[in-house]
Amino acid sequence: MIGEILPDAVACVGRTDDVTVPDLFPEEEALLERAVLKRRREFTTARHCARRALAELGVAPAPILRDPKGAPGWPDGIAGSMTHCDGFRAAAVARKTDILTLGIDAEPHEELPDGVREVITAGDELALLAKLSTARPEVHWGRLLFSAKESVYKTWYPVTGRWLDFTEAELDIDADRGTFTARLLVPGPELPGYGAVSEFAGRWAIRDGIVMTAIAVPVRPA
Repeated sequence: MIGEILPDAVACVGRTDDVTVPDLFPEEEALLERAVLKRRREFTTARHCARRALAELGVAPAPILRDPKGAPGWPDGIAGSMTHCDGFRAAAVARKTDILTLGIDAEPHEELPDGVREVITAGDELALLAKLSTARPEVHWGRLLFSAKESVYKTWYPVTGRWLDFTEAELDIDADRGTFTARLLVPGPELPGYGAVSEFAGRWAIRDGIVMTAIAVPVRPA
């Protein structure tokens, strides 16, 4: 489902169920030594999706490990992102000759827990959510905002190696076009062909009870 909001250069595989026969490498199994069953299923299925997506690019299977901050380590020359929530797992990958960095996220289409909205919003976002909720009350806009900010972080981190707080990006969401823009409230990364990046642009969709968001930054001639 999430592939519909990503450009053609991105290979994406998603599942609504978990794999029954794990295809983990020993190095990946070692990361799950103390994992509960739920975490094991998420980890295993997301990496299964990632390997299938990499295969679409002609990349041979390899362990997808984690860096000290928990971000997945992709093969050389590959930009990628994974996501999982109840009822959905997905991975998206692209060659860095096409896409500089990307981030995807999926969340259940339901209200955020009490108190979360106030913690994750910045600037005029609370007013934006109120406006959107009046115009389109069938959409859980707070959850969509949360998901979009997760996609922002997953796009930001591979090109900066730094943490980005929820309150360090302010979003504008277009309810009709299924797009969003994230304005960075801290200095952005320097990217080839872009210079200092001040914002990321993404897309969103809601399908079968799942909120999906995605950002892909295409290669631009220097």
